[in-house]
Amino acid sequence: MFGKALEKIVQIFKVKELRNKIFFILAVLVVFRAAASIPLPGVDANQLKSFFEGNELFGLLNIFSGGGLGNISIVLLGVGPYITASIIMQLLTMIIPQLEQLYKEEGEAGRQKFNMWTRWLTVPLGGMQTFGMISLLRSQQVFGELSIFDIVTIVTVATAGTIFLMWLGELITEKGIGNGVSMIIFAGIVASLPGGISRMIATFDSTQFFTYVLFIAIALVTIAGVVLLNEGQRNIPISYAKRIRGNKTYGGTSTHLPLKVNQAGVIPLIFAISIMLFPGVIASFLSNVNNATVAGAAAFVGAIFQNQWFYGIMYFIMVVMFTYFYTAVIFDPYKVSENLQKQGGYVPGIRPGNATSEYLYKIMNRITLSGAIFLGTIAILPLAVQGLTGIQNLTIGGASILITVAVVIETIKQVEGQLVMRDYEAF
Repeated sequence: MFGKALEKIVQIFKVKELRNKIFFILAVLVVFRAAASIPLPGVDANQLKSFFEGNELFGLLNIFSGGGLGNISIVLLGVGPYITASIIMQLLTMIIPQLEQLYKEEGEAGRQKFNMWTRWLTVPLGGMQTFGMISLLRSQQVFGELSIFDIVTIVTVATAGTIFLMWLGELITEKGIGNGVSMIIFAGIVASLPGGISRMIATFDSTQFFTYVLFIAIALVTIAGVVLLNEGQRNIPISYAKRIRGNKTYGGTSTHLPLKVNQAGVIPLIFAISIMLFPGVIASFLSNVNNATVAGAAAFVGAIFQNQWFYGIMYFIMVVMFTYFYTAVIFDPYKVSENLQKQGGYVPGIRPGNATSEYLYKIMNRITLSGAIFLGTIAILPLAVQGLTGIQNLTIGGASILITVAVVIETIKQVEGQLVMRDYEAF
């Protein structure tokens, strides 16, 4: 197996165009990591470190920023506002029929206009999220005293950083090897690995050898589970009726409709993080007001969301709910059934039309249940591992593993696809 992998790598680097694309993507990721290491002025490094160590939610938010939030860099929000804008635009297609028509029926020109509106929406979202984040960090004494000019400068620089990363992500996507936004998040996760390993080595305790073995076993099982989740799908058999036009016969073939176990990807985790983050942010804003009742209520809410049991249970429930919600957004059984009927396709033993859509809905609900429960388990995995091992320095970021595995699998498939395409062109 190792020999085949080495042979495939050699084959990749023999193709000049593919080799240049890979080197270009690596260069772009180096530029991103350089930007993520430039901190904003006025940050208290020690206070920042203690703040992130005591807050799981912001640790997860740091993942989706590509690691830029961890040291309050000029790209502290990463591609987060762009992801949020993309989610909002996709949800709006369900509410505004004209927007859905633009995205789905007007071809490449319509999608380009849709993407342009998504980019424009990223700008105000980036500004608002930066201001909210800076305000929250100031309340935690991460920042010192800031004048209005300092705040405007920070918001402008951080918003420009998000737009810059969005542009880098689109450059990567244009090369046809992986998704640019996912690559940037992936680079941030990989860049944090050396620090995590060094902390584990520095705090190694030989008396807890079996705890470390348990940790490694959980990590391997988690990676295997994530691979199965990403690759798992239910194949629905589809047959096409024979049609005769003139002297030619069309159809009469059989294929399948693949329904993925995890249709929603990591979007439910992002939704859940946003919702779970909101009450804590509001509580931190209101905890210092002069009104004793409001300040007391804010302190109570903040204390509840700091409770690990409450946080874990609510986070799990939110992820499961949003998995069902987002799957319903991107998979419409009625439209799939309608398209099959127009093309002369049908599920054997199921009537075309409403019966087919009901059948697909029932199957999708069943497989989404297993995917939702697994995603929820992945979300609360760091808490579970810390509870089992009792070591705070050992954490398995379920969201990090999910993103890493998904990016690696997608990139490998696209590289192999380009190699196969060149083999066909050679003939």
